[in-house]
Amino acid sequence: MLTDEQIADYLRSTDPTFRELEEAHHRLDAELQELLKHHILTPQEELLKKQIQKEKLGKKDRMAELIRNYRRSQEHAASS
Repeated sequence: MLTDEQIADYLRSTDPTFRELEEAHHRLDAELQELLKHHILTPQEELLKKQIQKEKLGKKDRMAELIRNYRRSQEHAASS
């Protein structure tokens, strides 16, 4: 059985949607890290931080869903 990382590697090379989600997730992470360099965040920066975290989590959840769907499709094909 393939690991999640092996499936992610496969999807990274074959699924443009997965690649776009992963790139967006990395971009959001970089934005968040840059924002967190400030020792004290303004209320507006706090709001931005929460928005970035929420969007980043959404991308990660969607990538996990694609991995689960791939795993299910492979298990279904193997049992047929």
